[in-house]
Amino acid sequence: MEKLPAPNIIWSAGENSGDFLASEVLPSVMQEFPEIEMDGIGGDRMIQSGLTPWFHAKDLSVRGYIEVIKHLPRILKIRSQMLKRVSKMPPNAFIGVDAPDFNLAIEERAKSKGVPVIHMVAPAVWAWRPNRIHQIKRAVDHLLLIFPFEKEIFDKADIPSTYIGHPLARLIPLEPKTEEARRELGLPVQGPVVAVLPGSRKDEIKWCGPQFFGACDVILKSDPSVKFIVPAADEARKAEISKILDTFPKVKEATVLTLGNSHKAMESSDAILVASGTATLEAALYKKPLVVGYAMPALSAMLILSKGQTKWISLPNILAQKTLVPECVQMFCNPDILASHILHALEPSRAEMLRDVFTEMHHSLLRDTPKLASEAIANVLHKS
Repeated sequence: MEKLPAPNIIWSAGENSGDFLASEVLPSVMQEFPEIEMDGIGGDRMIQSGLTPWFHAKDLSVRGYIEVIKHLPRILKIRSQMLKRVSKMPPNAFIGVDAPDFNLAIEERAKSKGVPVIHMVAPAVWAWRPNRIHQIKRAVDHLLLIFPFEKEIFDKADIPSTYIGHPLARLIPLEPKTEEARRELGLPVQGPVVAVLPGSRKDEIKWCGPQFFGACDVILKSDPSVKFIVPAADEARKAEISKILDTFPKVKEATVLTLGNSHKAMESSDAILVASGTATLEAALYKKPLVVGYAMPALSAMLILSKGQTKWISLPNILAQKTLVPECVQMFCNPDILASHILHALEPSRAEMLRDVFTEMHHSLLRDTPKLASEAIANVLHKS
């Protein structure tokens, strides 16, 4: 007799941020369903938390239309294999984490097979592609929301959802320990420190890196005492960043380039220069003045910006629904403009003004995310 496959829940998480979010929830789900295997797509954190990986999350980590085209054959092959697995051996549940362009088609197939579908991190229909809400309704049984304002949007669309808070709000302390972080990273306790985060992807570093480090060069001309801390996501990104730094010798001399430690780097700083993405929220949760810069190929930018539904690209501004921090995109992401904003961010009055706002934001995102998420997932499975 053919052996039946073990019961399983399939997870599908792309990007570093999705891997982190899912890794915070995965242990609670495993505790709730100890007899069910956890399989699918995830990164190092999910694997360490108990996921059996079919593919690694980094295989889906691509941003921008033109960049996706270059990697499309690989991505489509992975999605095809996921669709086959869902069809031939339907799991007990399918949990997609972010990555809606990849996950929603698989979720539609899974739901059509009677598989309960949960999606963590709602597609940002409030920011762009609002019509996608119809596909979400077809594909998903329950949404796990990480921003409080999203509940009303999906309630109006009659899509079941639970606000679970943002896991980063639990991970990042309400009161940053700046001096302690500096000592750990080998930075001087006194004097201005700027954390520079040009992105975790190769294309981001290629496009943002020269502009960011060019800005550091301008800053040093204004204040030679400034030090820079630059966390690299992995060895490959570290090598790419180091190569760019070679073209800015004075900046390289004033820079500590570290592997990982992005949170410590932010905590150690007086101001942060950061590419758009989850890192903008991390910077705000560390109560630091930040400047957002982003550059990409012109065609990608034109296509993305043309579909935008909000005037902001950074999470602190979107959550506040006003311009709290500067956003320098495309032609405005240049050394002189970035440097001007960072020098302003280093003024003590700027930090003081933002601290209370960011503290209030932190409290609004602070929930027992693993408990709320695992309870919502359990409720969906028990109803099926």
